[in-house]
Amino acid sequence: MSAVDVLIPTCERAAALAVTLTSLGAQTFRDFRVVVSDQSESGDAAAAGEVQAARRVLEAHGCEVEMLKHLPRRGIAEQRDFLLGRASSPLVLYLDDDLILEPFVIRLLVDAIERERCGFVGSACIGLSFIDDVRPHEQEVAFWDGPVAPETIVPGDGAWRRAQLHNAANLLHVQRGLRIEPRAPRLYRVAWVSACVLFDREKLRSLGGFSFWSELPQEHCGEDVLVQLRMLREYGGAGIMPSGVYHQELPTTIPDRRVDAPRELLARGRERGRCAGSV
Repeated sequence: MSAVDVLIPTCERAAALAVTLTSLGAQTFRDFRVVVSDQSESGDAAAAGEVQAARRVLEAHGCEVEMLKHLPRRGIAEQRDFLLGRASSPLVLYLDDDLILEPFVIRLLVDAIERERCGFVGSACIGLSFIDDVRPHEQEVAFWDGPVAPETIVPGDGAWRRAQLHNAANLLHVQRGLRIEPRAPRLYRVAWVSACVLFDREKLRSLGGFSFWSELPQEHCGEDVLVQLRMLREYGGAGIMPSGVYHQELPTTIPDRRVDAPRELLARGRERGRCAGSV
């Protein structure tokens, strides 16, 4: 069994997926396997030449790669739930299919979650097209100076502003300004982290994972936010600097974002019941 299962949901992005897989092949941490769930309806990502090439590189380094076709589409939460059902490792890294990772990323995430024993640690992605767009008003950061502890975050409250740090290239500007390097990473408080998040699998499953997918319409967003809010409340979570994760800045594959999972379930009063312990 590998220490980490890297879980990648993908849809109609063979070229971007190949870039992401290639960056996994350069990781200094090697004890992981990769599971890809493909919901492309116009083709098969596994059959694309660039994906096959990246897969061969990973396998040449001893990494198991499982490519799965998963249709029909029932929404991104169901896609993530399906991937969790395929996982067997103690840690699961949910990775979007349009990222580029520096070689140190998985190692930093694993070291942090094993040290802190929290629910998740995320490495937020950076949009390098914004490298000259400096936004001091969005760069407030609160570091964890002690052990990571549970927090209750509600959409729209004061702590929700923490998410602004992950806009554009803010994170890059902050970590450069503070000279935070991989040899001495720092954890900081978050509202949520997108795209590259390492979870303790058993803690994630204890709160139901993404099993709420059936309560949402097919077109929705915010499923990762809802899960992280639950994890923050019960087990705590953090972001890590430096982030070495870069967004390929492609158009979203979820253009209809009218249904936001946390707000939808809060509006129905269901999430309030889960705060009391039911999942």
